[in-house]
Amino acid sequence: MAGKKFDKALAKVDRNKRYIIAEACALLPQTKISDKFDETCDVSVRLGVNPKHADQMVRGAVVFPNGTGKTIRVLVIAKGDKAKDAQDAGADYVGAEDLIEKIQKENWFEFDSMVATPDMMGLVGRIGRLLGPKGLMPNPKVGTVTPDVGKAVRELKGGRVEFRVEKTGIVHALFGKVSFGGKKLEENLRALLELLIKLKPSTAKGTYMKSVVISTTHGPGIKVDPAELLAAALAK
Repeated sequence: MAGKKFDKALAKVDRNKRYIIAEACALLPQTKISDKFDETCDVSVRLGVNPKHADQMVRGAVVFPNGTGKTIRVLVIAKGDKAKDAQDAGADYVGAEDLIEKIQKENWFEFDSMVATPDMMGLVGRIGRLLGPKGLMPNPKVGTVTPDVGKAVRELKGGRVEFRVEKTGIVHALFGKVSFGGKKLEENLRALLELLIKLKPSTAKGTYMKSVVISTTHGPGIKVDPAELLAAALAK
């Protein structure tokens, strides 16, 4: 049955065409496979960069205008007033040495993002080798090392997604749920692609945004043409 559903979804996509953003996002909900759960919508962007060179590393965080549809569990390493700010903002876990020890001794990772105040990074560094491979290490470049932990928690809870280019030159990110519908998915995708264009390293040569492909969790890929965004960026 799953094979037949995939073939039916695939038949709706012209595999030789690069769709404009609005058209691709409108088509996306039509290519879902499952009726049992709200499929996530993902994007893969192949960039013309070499991540082996530090000056060509592309990373950042985007706050989607329509959220992600996903519940994000946020852990904050802070003390005193900052800890209270984090709790007031809705952080799932707040602590310091106690949480670091729990992660270290129990291999506990029941959270999706970690935020820390700058003065706590010495403490966090003790478990850097555990956090790094999981993409959970706080970083000032993406706003997860900050004195304003309340703002960071609200953004993460509200639909803020961190991303970084992989060794293969590809950025993977989720940008919503099928139930959002074409228009909201388009707004979210545009927010991410526009930010990636702004983050283009000055040392990157040739074509920067080589390909953009979106899909639902189990659906076929849909090629997206980012030309309109690239043209708008050049016009500024």
